[in-house]
Amino acid sequence: MKKLTPVFTISVTLAVLFIIWGLIPETVLQNASLRAVTQVVNDVILDQFGWFYMISTTIFLGFVLFLIFSKYGSIRLGQDDEKPEYSYLSWFAMLFSAGMGIGLVFWGAGEPMFHYYYPPTGEAATAQAAEDAIRYSFFHWGLHPWAVYAVIALALAYFQFRKRKPGVISTLVEPVLGDRAQGGIGKLVDILAVFATIFGVATSLGIGAAQISGGLNYVNGGIPNTFSTQLIIIAVVTVLFLLSAQTGLNRGIKYLSNVNIILALLLMLFVFILGPTNYILQLFSTAFGKYLQTLPDMSLRLAPFDPDNSWYKDWPIFYWAWWISWSPFVGSFIARVSKGRTVREFIIGVLGVPTIFGAIWFSVFGGSAIYFDFFENSSILGPIESIGEEVALFALFENFPLTMLISILAIFLISTFFITSADSATFVLGMLTTNGSLNPPNSVKFVWGLIISATAAILLSIGGLAALQRASIIAALPFTVVLLLIVISLVKAFAKEMKND
Repeated sequence: MKKLTPVFTISVTLAVLFIIWGLIPETVLQNASLRAVTQVVNDVILDQFGWFYMISTTIFLGFVLFLIFSKYGSIRLGQDDEKPEYSYLSWFAMLFSAGMGIGLVFWGAGEPMFHYYYPPTGEAATAQAAEDAIRYSFFHWGLHPWAVYAVIALALAYFQFRKRKPGVISTLVEPVLGDRAQGGIGKLVDILAVFATIFGVATSLGIGAAQISGGLNYVNGGIPNTFSTQLIIIAVVTVLFLLSAQTGLNRGIKYLSNVNIILALLLMLFVFILGPTNYILQLFSTAFGKYLQTLPDMSLRLAPFDPDNSWYKDWPIFYWAWWISWSPFVGSFIARVSKGRTVREFIIGVLGVPTIFGAIWFSVFGGSAIYFDFFENSSILGPIESIGEEVALFALFENFPLTMLISILAIFLISTFFITSADSATFVLGMLTTNGSLNPPNSVKFVWGLIISATAAILLSIGGLAALQRASIIAALPFTVVLLLIVISLVKAFAKEMKND
């Protein structure tokens, strides 16, 4: 292994200490155990800083929408004579791939069903609850998360391809911090980015392991849906994605991403064609229009007069934290494939393509689940409450022909997403901890792969999905401040460039 950077050394040390902390039995540490401490910190953040997440993500969305119509929209993410590396079709396909993931497969049917039976306001299991359930699913997976990704991806692409700066997060705050970005404060920013990525990706991998385990149990009751099964799944998939990571971006990730796209489209088309097609189209149109109409209200809504209403903490605040913790990872990928685009076309593509696809996805899977429950009294919520959220998709498949076949296909899709996400994450973490190297050593990627998997296993062991959510919320808080600094940096850098021109 080549000479290690301080960011790599410090980050690995802290990550290993975190894993060791999680391995110590709670009976030994009691109130100082990982579960107890993260629970306390998580509760404080949700009670005191939920508004901060809501306002910050709204600022990110407002900022990127402003750039579309501003004079800065013509700035090219590269040199003035550089053209995009990829055609619109190829670029949209890669954004489509980035927009897909374990999360969409996990929540595609389950989230709308939960909002349908447990809405933030109003009566459950009504026509209005059904419409709101899809609308809020659009909200959680639509413009806001992609605005978060767009901010960091835009900054990375601009400073890396136009200003020839290293592809590390500390570079992005130089216009604000000046020379301090090269010193201790800059290293702290990079370490915060590393830990946001670790916990964000570990959350997705933990969710993936839980859904694979739940799916296997649902199609074959002889396979127990327990932590031991999830641990075996993590171990097997870890070996597979570490092998894939050694082949580089143009082989392992590229091939698996293509498989993901094909499988996801096939699965969605199957449900769309054989499901309530006309209802899905009507629901998409109605809910998407309502989503756009109520976007300002949803963007800032909390429950100050109803402190017992935990819906906003459990859903939008968790999601905003998850997206923020994922942003260095997804942003790095988007930046790499967007060289040569103008700021305007970059933002329109990054906001538009994944938002529309996500809306279609939830209309197909979530809409079908609600349809069978509302019109045909086929309870999908029952299995979810008795077994867990991870089986919602498989409970939906009970209403279709070839149930076993499409269930196996879904398990395979989740597995390939698991591998692709972890594979890509090892590359991004390698880049972030080797001063922006576009070809980090395999040994570095191997270390990060083990740490990500171990973190996912530890979090699952101390509290399942709830522990995964707590980790994302905690890791995202300091990195939200970094993202706000990046917004200021971009404004200053763009203004300086236009002035010089």
